[in-house]
Amino acid sequence: MSIPNLITLARILMVPVVVWAIASHTMWLAFVLFLVAGVSDAVDGFLAKRFGMTTELGAYLDPLADKALIVSIYLTLGINGDIPPWLVILVVSRDILIVGGIILSWLMDNPLKIKPLWVSKLNTVAQIAFACVVLGSLGFNLQVPTLRLVLMGAVAVLTLLSIGAYLNEWVRHMNAPKAHS
Repeated sequence: MSIPNLITLARILMVPVVVWAIASHTMWLAFVLFLVAGVSDAVDGFLAKRFGMTTELGAYLDPLADKALIVSIYLTLGINGDIPPWLVILVVSRDILIVGGIILSWLMDNPLKIKPLWVSKLNTVAQIAFACVVLGSLGFNLQVPTLRLVLMGAVAVLTLLSIGAYLNEWVRHMNAPKAHS
């Protein structure tokens, strides 16, 4: 178990605490924990790359930790009524579609190795920025309605573009002739 993997596991274990903080309306704590999670993500990535500590486990754990945190935050903020339900449904549905597509490709004996697309990376940045602004504005009573609206629009548009891009990749992969060994 490498140090980056331990940091990633700590980030996964932080998810229920962040959910609790949001559910109990302790938004300043949720904001701080979200920032800590972001810094820990950068630190574990730096350590893994810089000191050759990358592992196959880490390659799976890191995106799992990121998705668990983002999806949990969006769901909890949506349940609280702090962000619109349609946005929660869009964000969560995208991840379910991606995972479903991967599983379906395995079941059809045509496994798809998913790699992050540029639009997906932009989408993740927008999702993180929006969550950060919502948590920060609620936690510290900041009024930033225009920024929230712009970021919410960016999340919606980039999520839809990401769904389209991954769907296109999946259809292309599933329709390509299989290589025989």
